[in-house]
Amino acid sequence: MKHLFTELFGDATRLTQGGQLQAATDLIHRTLRDAGLAGAAPRQEPPDPRNVIDAESRVIADEVPPDAAARHAHEASPAAEQWLDGSFSHRGRTVAYKLYVPPTAAGAVPAPRPLLVMLHGCTQDADDFAAGTRMNQLARAAGMLVLYPVQTQHANAQKCWNWFKPQHQRRDQGEPALLAALTREVMGAHAVDAARVYVAGLSAGGAMADILGRHHADLFAAVGVHSGLPLGAASDLPSALAAMRSGPAAAATADLPACPVIVFHGDADSTVHPANGAAVARAGQQHGQPDITKGRAPNGKGFTHTVYRGADGSSQVEHWLLHGLGHAWSGGSAQGSYTAPGGVDASAEMLRFLLSHRRP
Repeated sequence: MKHLFTELFGDATRLTQGGQLQAATDLIHRTLRDAGLAGAAPRQEPPDPRNVIDAESRVIADEVPPDAAARHAHEASPAAEQWLDGSFSHRGRTVAYKLYVPPTAAGAVPAPRPLLVMLHGCTQDADDFAAGTRMNQLARAAGMLVLYPVQTQHANAQKCWNWFKPQHQRRDQGEPALLAALTREVMGAHAVDAARVYVAGLSAGGAMADILGRHHADLFAAVGVHSGLPLGAASDLPSALAAMRSGPAAAATADLPACPVIVFHGDADSTVHPANGAAVARAGQQHGQPDITKGRAPNGKGFTHTVYRGADGSSQVEHWLLHGLGHAWSGGSAQGSYTAPGGVDASAEMLRFLLSHRRP
């Protein structure tokens, strides 16, 4: 055995000195294997083809000053935030999504964290919506996961959620069933607090958020609707256009449980009439007199803030009527579409309201 290792060492040294590193490595492995001294390679199990959720991780890198890197060289690094790409299949339909996962402390096992489902408007996608609302930055501070499902052009040519079709206004059918199933799948794959799951959206996404909140009060603790429409405002494309132009003729929510909701709508919105935002708030309001406050945003635009409170004094319904605002996310970033920078910070106010509610 000693002779074996002497020859092995000499041959490997000559190969290494000659620049043949791979040949030297192969020689060592082959000799040890022939001598019965090499362990078996670990067996790789093939992926389970039954899995329906697929995600690819992309770490969001933060710049670290050289002196800070040196100062913390011997400390455990925290788990970096992630921006995941994924897809999910349900009842024969596949939807893509992006998921923001906030960072965790070094060596810590994250406690169950809140989850917000964000539904984009027509012609948008996850990256555009995340950039415009700045929701990931706020979610990082709040320790919240944010899920961005993406509508397909196959399902809607303008990539709108189909809030106006009857089959997509029911609990166990169409897009509400798909989005609820995706939410539960993400909850199962990550450490999510089931009492703090929320849904919000803009325009068509806001309308679908209202549908999900009304039909899935057992899943979502509270809802945010920006420039959207109420459940039951339309039953086909002509009635949808009429509701967008003049406001809803009716809302089919009387027999559904009220879910806490915060509503934002510009009174200069020429795409979705502001009467729709008032109808969303009215469908969820509690009995009693509201608190009404008038004020001005940082850009000087005025607003009327109406709050309906529950028996315990908590805010159950909030309606922000934003004076002079068109069809855009208030206080958003110019990096995204359909945003109005400088106004009331709808993202921050929305998170404040949502996180104040927990599902029993």
